[in-house]
Amino acid sequence: MQRLQGKTAIVTGGAKGIGAAIARRFAAEGGNVFIADLNLDRARETASEIAAKGGSATACQLDISDRAGVDELIAGIEARHGAIGVLVNNAGVNVFHAPLDLMDEDWDRCMAVDLKGAWNCSRAVLPGMVDRRYGAIINIISNHAFSVIKSTFPYPVAKHGLLGMTRALALEYADRGIAINAISPGYTDTDLAAAEFAKSPDPATARAQAEAKQPVGRLCRPDEVAAIAALLASDEARFMIGENIVIDGGVTIRMYE
Repeated sequence: MQRLQGKTAIVTGGAKGIGAAIARRFAAEGGNVFIADLNLDRARETASEIAAKGGSATACQLDISDRAGVDELIAGIEARHGAIGVLVNNAGVNVFHAPLDLMDEDWDRCMAVDLKGAWNCSRAVLPGMVDRRYGAIINIISNHAFSVIKSTFPYPVAKHGLLGMTRALALEYADRGIAINAISPGYTDTDLAAAEFAKSPDPATARAQAEAKQPVGRLCRPDEVAAIAALLASDEARFMIGENIVIDGGVTIRMYE
């Protein structure tokens, strides 16, 4: 399918994991993809992989917490490639603490990236989308947007906020041709997850234990999240407004064991 043919898309945090999977899927769907990430070398690797398969991808270095940097990048892309059709706010950081152990700088970093960073990017692309009366913004959130695990503060605070921002902006711009939605993946099999397993004395057992907690018996694959993102970015989902699609293998509908 070529559902994104002729569309320019930006994927933040697109160098690896879920972001890279989304960038690959968008390119396979015909999109002109910009991979915006702090890690420029890794972003270039992903862009090269996409180009080798015939896709269109460009690597860009970006700190989404830097509003001026975000504005400069978006303006440059629009000047060279026209209006941006799709924004995926995927970049984020895990900041987990017991509340009273949290330092002010940890709180500020979490909010600056996981919440304000998504707003910085959205604010930069929205004027062009409004002018065209067309666009899609997809926020990659997490089950932390509506469920909470102890000792993960303040990450769920930011993610609850991002879900609220998704819904508020969705209503503001629904009548101007802009579809704004969110995806909440569960435990996903990324490099970050592998690194966490590697910290265990027995990584294989740690992985098996994590998988055993999932009703489907495995972790989510990044390409499964990318498939949902491709739908939300396409013209097939224009009547979907302010939704949060949960893809977690059934974790959040289970009570307790």
